[in-house]
Amino acid sequence: MQAVSANNGRQFGLDWLRIGAFGLLIFYHIGMFFVPWGWHIKTAEPLDWVQWPMLAINPWRLSLLFLISGVVSRSLMVKLARPDRFATSRSARLLIPLLAGMVIFVAPQPWFELRDKGAYTDGFLDFWLHDYPEFGASRGTPLPTWNHLWFVAYLWAYSMALALLASLPARNRAILQRAFDWLFSGWRLFVLPIAWLALARVILLPAFGETHALVDDPYAHAIYGFAFFFGVGLARSASAWTAILANWKLALVVALLACVPLFYIHGSGVEAAILTAAKSVVRATLAWAMILGLLGLAQTYLHYDGPVRRYLTEAIFPYYIVHQTIIIAVGCYLKQVGAGSLVEFIGILLATFVGCALTYEIGRRTRWLRPMLGLKAGEPVQEKRKAHRLAA
Repeated sequence: MQAVSANNGRQFGLDWLRIGAFGLLIFYHIGMFFVPWGWHIKTAEPLDWVQWPMLAINPWRLSLLFLISGVVSRSLMVKLARPDRFATSRSARLLIPLLAGMVIFVAPQPWFELRDKGAYTDGFLDFWLHDYPEFGASRGTPLPTWNHLWFVAYLWAYSMALALLASLPARNRAILQRAFDWLFSGWRLFVLPIAWLALARVILLPAFGETHALVDDPYAHAIYGFAFFFGVGLARSASAWTAILANWKLALVVALLACVPLFYIHGSGVEAAILTAAKSVVRATLAWAMILGLLGLAQTYLHYDGPVRRYLTEAIFPYYIVHQTIIIAVGCYLKQVGAGSLVEFIGILLATFVGCALTYEIGRRTRWLRPMLGLKAGEPVQEKRKAHRLAA
């Protein structure tokens, strides 16, 4: 089977995988309302069983998105030809929705959270105008915040680092690509990343935690920065793609098998150092094996185009921007009226996807709103259709 690389044109399989990963992230955040772990707002009666599928998803869901972003960024860099153009393009597409998200889309989240905890009683307008721009944490939560949009901030930072790398002489860039091809070929493609991810969790996580604050988050950068720049190298590595396509089925089997010891260690409740280290290795194995398996699956069976792919490829990022606010708002309301877990789940699920779809449909038709949702600036969709009809 021939490796599908960025040299072969648009990678539709990775488009589908990106859509699926963002969709899974939305479901994951819905699950966070019900799982016993801490989150912004919780159902009155958390459901223990929800933690098991989420444990299987947690180790790889975000790393997969960063890896795909690395592949796409490398392709965009080639398309734009110049690092400064790439940096300008990425800044416009990432910083504008990040800032708009913090000011508009994310702002209701801490308001609902504080009211749910009994730490705030005023209306949202007062909160937004006077208390949200606090630049502090007097009420127990940092304000203002980017909450789930930390992914966008980190992606922008990694993109700027990539622009700097792309400014190196061509000879140096070629050396880096050859080093990648050697490091991640054969058995090293599977073993070295697992070792890196496990060591990061054993050494960095206990010392620094995971803050999502960008400047003091070495553990997250070790995980997500690695995934992003692995994607950058993978975009032009025929040897790595060949190895993935030859072994993706085995990788998926390994990932599924890794869930067994992960569930056992988690369920035991024992916090001995040896079990903590073992859990880190198992998590790393599950994460990397699942990522390689899904990459191979997507490139083998999902390398096709269609109207659904074209629609969702653009729509999924606006969905991501607004989804968590809808989950928290609807969850808070349903919790207050005592709806119960089943009604809460159905209500949150329906409201989230209807709200995301409406936001996207309104946003893509509104010139000034498009950049705030991460969409390309340009003619709103209805103006394009009118122009096409006149041309016909």
